[in-house]
Order: sequence, then structure tokens, then C-alpha cells
Amino acid sequence: MHYGKLSIAKEVFLKNSKFPLIAAVLFWICTAGAGATDVNIGLSANDDGVKGFYLSIGSHYNVPEKEVVVIRERNVPDDDLPVVFFLARHAGVAPSVIVTMRLDGQSWMDITLHYGLSPKLYYVAFSKDPGPPYGKAWGHFKSHKKDHWKEIRLDDDDIVACVNTKFLCERYGYSPDEVVGLRHKGDNWVSFNSSVRHHKEAKNKSSKRHAEADDGDNDHHEHGKEHGKGHGKK
Repeated sequence: MHYGKLSIAKEVFLKNSKFPLIAAVLFWICTAGAGATDVNIGLSANDDGVKGFYLSIGSHYNVPEKEVVVIRERNVPDDDLPVVFFLARHAGVAPSVIVTMRLDGQSWMDITLHYGLSPKLYYVAFSKDPGPPYGKAWGHFKSHKKDHWKEIRLDDDDIVACVNTKFLCERYGYSPDEVVGLRHKGDNWVSFNSSVRHHKEAKNKSSKRHAEADDGDNDHHEHGKEHGKGHGKK
């Protein structure tokens, strides 16, 4: 149940009650759990991709997952969430301030410039033209000398692509070129985060297995050497 609907229901309930004070207490008891249920649904969603995305953002930007969900519930698209926390960090303001400016109709570039930040924040160091959805922004940076990057103006889609790419690179330790190589056609940033995370986990498990196998081979080799020395003694 949304809080707007709760307010309407409360008004109707109290207006038609002969004992408004008692009615108010009863209404609060009955509906206190409803708001909590809404939050819990957001926090404990079974969708591994969405929940994993929120957890990754919270961990990377050092904010509770609940705060990520609260920002999302202000009608901020999932793909835009990293941009909110990225700008909040660089501007030194609360994420809610960035969201308010965004919901007031300002573009991501408007907000960037409002805080005196440079478009160079969005530069991603690809080794070659990465193609869509990164190529347009990459082209802007490549066509301007570094001392003129402050003149670059990126659109919202460019900034979302750049920030999400930087987020994935920093979060999982991949280069921009590696991130591009992992993306499947049609992936949104939520599903892409899930793909990169699973790829990293599989890579870590594989490395661990190889390390354990190498340790086992070394132990076996050392044991063989000691055994050989023992038999050589008279």
C-alpha cells in the first residue's frame, strides 16, 4: 500500500468514525506494518539481478541498500541510480539533493555544471572506439584536446553509459575494454551488472581452484623429496 493511498483511507476512516481518537490509534496499528511491507518488498526482492544491483551500488558508494531503495522509490530508473550516487559523492551533497534536482527537470549535465564539476568526470579510457552505447561520449572526448574537455556537453544517455561503465570497472576490477566485451546485446545496466558479477565470481572460483591444485602439487612434490632423502640414508 502506498502512503498516498493510506492518507486517503485514513481521512475517510476518521471522518466516518464516532470516536476519532480511538479510530486514529486503531488505524495506525493496522497500517503501521503496511509501509514496512512496502520497504521490505524492495529490500528483500527475490530478483537476484535487481537486488544484486542495489547491493553493489550500496557497497561501492558506501551507503545502506535501504537508501538505494528509497532513492529508487522516488521514480529514479534503475539505470540512473549509479549516476545519483556518483554525482552526490563528487558534489559533496546528499543523494536526495541530486534526485530533487533531477525530478525538477534538470539534465545530468545541468547538475554536473551546477556544482562546478567538469565533464572530464565522465571520461572512460577505452583503447579504441567501443561502439554504442559508449561510442558517442568517447567520440566527444577524442575530438577535443584535454584542456578543452570542460567544453564538452554530454546528453543523459551518454552520462548514464559512462557512469555505469566506470562503476562496473571500479567495482569488479575490469578494464573498460573488458567490460564492453562482457556486454550482451540488449542488456540493461541491471542485467549487465549481474552478468559481470557472476563472471567475476566464476573467475575468482576458478583462480582459487587452480591455486589449491598448485599447492597440492607442491606438497606432493615436497613429500616425495623428503621420502627420497629418507631412503637414501644408511
